[in-house]
Amino acid sequence: MIDLRQEAHSGGADVDLERIRTIVGKHAPGRGAVIAILGEIQSEYGYLPGTALRIVADETKRPLVDIWSVANFYHGFTLEPRGRHLISACLGTACHVRGAPTVAEEFERQLDVKVGGTTRDREFTLKRVNCLGACALGPVAVVDGHYFSKMRRSKVRHVLDEARRGFDCGTGGRDPRVFRIEVSCPRCNHSLMDQTFAIEGHPSIRVTAAFGDKHGWLRLSSLWGRYNVFAEHAIPVDSVVDFFCPHCHVALVSSWTCTNCEAPMVSMIVQGGGAVRICSRLGCIGSNSHMLDLF
Repeated sequence: MIDLRQEAHSGGADVDLERIRTIVGKHAPGRGAVIAILGEIQSEYGYLPGTALRIVADETKRPLVDIWSVANFYHGFTLEPRGRHLISACLGTACHVRGAPTVAEEFERQLDVKVGGTTRDREFTLKRVNCLGACALGPVAVVDGHYFSKMRRSKVRHVLDEARRGFDCGTGGRDPRVFRIEVSCPRCNHSLMDQTFAIEGHPSIRVTAAFGDKHGWLRLSSLWGRYNVFAEHAIPVDSVVDFFCPHCHVALVSSWTCTNCEAPMVSMIVQGGGAVRICSRLGCIGSNSHMLDLF
């Protein structure tokens, strides 16, 4: 557990106290608000400083341990400063059998850091993930949201150099491999985008989720290939979740089943044309518990 009393470790000296209070004040009270608040703070600082967590606890009148528990529970949050560039190396089954471990080792060698660590100059953070939702293209690595498929050791140097230069340098705009989608309900056509709850700096996708005897909201990242998921209730890995439109309350189930685990697929309409399907089983290696198939 992070020691929130250690201001030097938590980055407290760099925290704008009034800015944190402004972020807290934008959100209505409630557990869901805490998640949204922490998401906005992380979007601004790149992580959750200990001082910021204390201010959130004070302003929301909640025990500090509760705020820390929320920050520690969700995979999308980090309590430690990350490097300027974030590398996610997939070591899931599909990538593993295609040589992903040697790719991860090459990243470690060239960066002089172990998986899970950050380089001394705070330039790169290297982490492992179990799936990036692109199994057919493995081994896969994601750097600052940019996907690199069929990775080999020989490609690692080029990827690192490209990250240092900036992915948009000389391209005249944003890398077309990474994009945000906006989705709506296939029944009532109401937008499922939530402008009030940002994930990674973008509006999230809001649905209602049910599993077992639990029922509540669930929000997904709207960035293609991202796997950040936030829910009102903790959902055990391997649970099959029922998704519903929060507006017309119709189940978002499709006639398709996951080719990996045979769980029902969830379908949503992509605004502008097409559809997105996701596996309803949390943690399915056939998807990243998020976007599986876009067409």
